[in-house]
Amino acid sequence: MYLLVGLGNPEEEYSKTRHNMGFDVINQIAKKYEIEMTRNKFNGIYGSGMIEGEKVILLKPQTFMNLSGKCIKPFVDFYKIPLENVLVIYDDMDVEVGKIKVRKKGGPGTHNGAKSVVHELLSEEFPRIRVGIGKPIDEYDAIDYVIGKLEDETYQQLEKGIDQAVNATIDYLKNGIDYAMNRYN
Repeated sequence: MYLLVGLGNPEEEYSKTRHNMGFDVINQIAKKYEIEMTRNKFNGIYGSGMIEGEKVILLKPQTFMNLSGKCIKPFVDFYKIPLENVLVIYDDMDVEVGKIKVRKKGGPGTHNGAKSVVHELLSEEFPRIRVGIGKPIDEYDAIDYVIGKLEDETYQQLEKGIDQAVNATIDYLKNGIDYAMNRYN
């Protein structure tokens, strides 16, 4: 069993923002594989199904970004999911818009959602996909940049990274993290 987690903020005001790339990836996967995201457990909205012959749980924590780990940890414990089968997907300012970075493990960097996951899981030994959102122009501060509403044209540029993250997630399930890293990095 795999736990595929997209990080984001739950309220409508945060939809279509850079900080919700993880939610957007999970939404695309759910749509593509007709997995209903209608169940609630451990402060998360989730759905389960089969993707490429693998049983998966798709999860969107509802704890707000900075407490994402508080939702993920109970899922890992309850379903006894090994950390190498927990894929966490989130936005990253250090990755170019439209690009992704796939990693087998590693530190959270400056991302508070990833920091929460590492803190709650007591480990950096889980795979992740970082969806590029680019860096803010000087006039923006980082918070306004990541949670500010986007124009359709700007969002369309980000969708390239979302699509790549969906494809990388499927490749991870089919062929493993090393294959996904080699193909998308």
